[in-house]
Amino acid sequence: MIKLTSVSKQYPRSGFVLKDVSFHIRKGEFAFLTGHSGAGKTTLLRLIQMAELPSEGEVRVSGFSSVRIRPRDLPQLRRKLGVVFQDFRLLHDRTAEENVAFALEVTGAKRSSITPRVGRLLAQVGLAHKSRAHPDELSGGERQRVAVARALANEPLVLLADEPTGNLDDWSTRGIFQLFQEINASGMTVLMATHDQDLIRSCPDYRVLEIGEGELVFDSAAEPVAERS
Repeated sequence: MIKLTSVSKQYPRSGFVLKDVSFHIRKGEFAFLTGHSGAGKTTLLRLIQMAELPSEGEVRVSGFSSVRIRPRDLPQLRRKLGVVFQDFRLLHDRTAEENVAFALEVTGAKRSSITPRVGRLLAQVGLAHKSRAHPDELSGGERQRVAVARALANEPLVLLADEPTGNLDDWSTRGIFQLFQEINASGMTVLMATHDQDLIRSCPDYRVLEIGEGELVFDSAAEPVAERS
């Protein structure tokens, strides 16, 4: 589903941000991606989206390869990926339902199918009653639920989340994380970048990938979490 083979990313001014990173996340797996700020987590997620290409090595996602992908293939890849950000990235002049609908409109969904699909998605994330609210009328947790609904709009195979609970209080964090668990239980692959070590420790059976100074320094698939130093 997601496979990185000897992936490095180098920028002209900052040098190597990622160095020789390899791992394989299988279909239906839930994995945490952790590491301190600046370790390379966001860059890694951008490489998985193929918003950037590696300087060395190969990224494979759902049949697409960074070595062979063409610009015209990118929209097809992006439909297989749902992405959730820490800062929500909602359109503030649109309601919750309009934000979700926009994700369907830009991919050419039939207009007759959009309204019922949006209704089902907002119900799935527990916000059917807030469908006509604008982002500034919603709490942080509610905004993130809208963002999750938007990420699921095109029925992706993989959900990528970049610090999705970073701006939320503990109660909202638990709610959003439970939502991710439910999404994963439906069969979707989830890769979640987070600093929240308490959240990671609460799920000892989940895969943990740790990035340090651009390198993969820990993979719980290779050794038990309990042996982590």
